[in-house]
Amino acid sequence: MANDFMQISDMVADALDVSDAEISDLLDSAPLVAALPMEESSNGSTHKFSKETGAPVVGWRAENAGRDFDSSADTIVTATLKILDFSWQVDKAVADAWRKGRENFVAREGLRHLKAALFSYEKQLIGGTVNGDASGFAGLADSTGLDAAADDMVVDAGGTTADTGSSVWGIRLGANDVTGVYKGDGPSLDLGETIVTNFVDGSSKNLPVYYTPACLWLGVQIGGARSVGRIASVTADAGAKLDDQNISDLISKFPAGAGPTHLVMSRRSLAQLQQSRTATSTTGAPAPFPQESFGVPIITTDGQIDTEALL
Repeated sequence: MANDFMQISDMVADALDVSDAEISDLLDSAPLVAALPMEESSNGSTHKFSKETGAPVVGWRAENAGRDFDSSADTIVTATLKILDFSWQVDKAVADAWRKGRENFVAREGLRHLKAALFSYEKQLIGGTVNGDASGFAGLADSTGLDAAADDMVVDAGGTTADTGSSVWGIRLGANDVTGVYKGDGPSLDLGETIVTNFVDGSSKNLPVYYTPACLWLGVQIGGARSVGRIASVTADAGAKLDDQNISDLISKFPAGAGPTHLVMSRRSLAQLQQSRTATSTTGAPAPFPQESFGVPIITTDGQIDTEALL
């Protein structure tokens, strides 16, 4: 991708008669990341954790009669972190012309890069290398127990139109289930000092820029086989739209007393859920946009795409 610098035309808001309000047309908020608990990796860029994969055999016995002892079984799981780079640079002359000062301009651009980075993390958490960035870490969509319609924790919504699928995720957030992971053993955020350096543009010409290096090592821990569930192949096809029955089927796949803490879906799926509900208002007003289903809060995010391949 070619470098994309801030230009003088981007500084229209610097005019004295323009509001200081920061307005954006971009769909880049990260509500799932905002709710996600974070923990340090166990060993730098690699995070290993143990999960119980076998329960000990126990049983009743008669008086004076023994029984065989047994033990539980554990498996070590490895989650590999990847580098999320949001370094930025701006033309020195453009920054120096900023009415509020060059430090303010550099910081303003940095905050926007950080916001974009968090949204990139959100998309990677959900889509992983399948629907996110192939250079990123493995996310929910990469999980072997969630990538086929016949998987135990998957509900198939039955969509048939190719590449119009969406997923609704039931996620159990918590230290023993799903958490974000950042690099331990040293600084997790590598935010370097802003310096003036030379930049060679696409025409092999030189210009001075303010450059700030910034990167994070990030990944995700998916604790157990029943920490996440998925309603897959939700489309706009008749009979394949999201409704409360789909969500009921999803929640029923979780263990008793350990259901999902959140439902994560796209705006299209939220609209489908709203339209599937019958209004009970005496005025005939339509049902409101759902905030929860069966008591489980809903997170709506643009990080969940509506162009997935069908499972």
